[in-house]
Amino acid sequence: MDRVQESSSLSSFSQNIPKLSVDADDPPPRYFVKGGSVGPVESFPLAQIPIVDLSLLLSVSSTCSGKEQKEELEKLRSALSEWGCFQAIGHGIPTSFLEKVRLMAKKFFALPAEEKQKYARDPADLEGYGTDPILSDEQVLDWSKRLFLNLLPLDSRKLKLCPETPEEFREVHDVFFKEVKSVTDLLQKAMARSLDLEENCFSKKYGDRAFMATRFNHYPPCSRPDLVLGAKAHSDGSGITVLLQDEEVEGLQVLKDYRWFKVPIVPDAFVVNIGDQMQIMSNGIFKSPLHRVTANSQSERLSVAVFYLPDTETEIEPDEGLISEERPQMYRKLKNYAAINFECFQSGKTALATVRL
Repeated sequence: MDRVQESSSLSSFSQNIPKLSVDADDPPPRYFVKGGSVGPVESFPLAQIPIVDLSLLLSVSSTCSGKEQKEELEKLRSALSEWGCFQAIGHGIPTSFLEKVRLMAKKFFALPAEEKQKYARDPADLEGYGTDPILSDEQVLDWSKRLFLNLLPLDSRKLKLCPETPEEFREVHDVFFKEVKSVTDLLQKAMARSLDLEENCFSKKYGDRAFMATRFNHYPPCSRPDLVLGAKAHSDGSGITVLLQDEEVEGLQVLKDYRWFKVPIVPDAFVVNIGDQMQIMSNGIFKSPLHRVTANSQSERLSVAVFYLPDTETEIEPDEGLISEERPQMYRKLKNYAAINFECFQSGKTALATVRL
């Protein structure tokens, strides 16, 4: 299914379904999680997610020995094999700039509703401001609003959907995109080296028209955080996801060994997680983690996620260097996994299971 078909599906599913609001005092039943309860948020243990220093993954220098780099690469591989995610420090992006990104997002979501609606997404598209598409009458809705903006390919951007208010939004967003792109470029090489592969093997699989997008997330306070989620449990259909968390309010949780763990806030760190497409390319060595966002009864929460995906016309498959008699090929060759993921989301299937050999 191509992007035109995706848009057509979104449009047809969105028709005749009533609009619901996350601004209500009490959440309507459409937001209640299946099973009846999220559980008390304070009861979930804190995850001991590894912290990886990206500055040690760069070329060996006077400040980084070969031994230090090898140890950090081993830590990276272990984190992505066991948790599917890690806290990234040493990325070189100044604290003051990250604060500016958060403040910019906060200013946008604080705008009057009529101002934000200038950037509302079309029912047949994902890009723009609003809520995620409603795909069926049975779909449990997320307690959140978001602003989704395409970054790559450059000709996919819809500048009319990129806010002019606050006035610094476009400039800051563009710088943020370039900084995070540098982080993803570094990570692709480091992940390959951690598996003893040629460092450009993963980046080549992204093709000439790799896709990148930013998602600004706003989770308003909710009177019943025990009944709703800011984001339902899901794995990402991306290759890599880079997340800038709220600097004060927790909410992100990751599933490991059939238990939910709270992801702690590490100052100035990005939470990096593997998406389904990198799990495929790594032949299942790296894990695409199931994660979700809980609601908060007292405070709003903001986060900024950047998704990086292979070109929809480029075929991906497990790297041949990771296939052996002991570890046979686990996934078939495919392209446009995002469309496969979209179809599976509609029918309640697990996308990775449908492409496994």
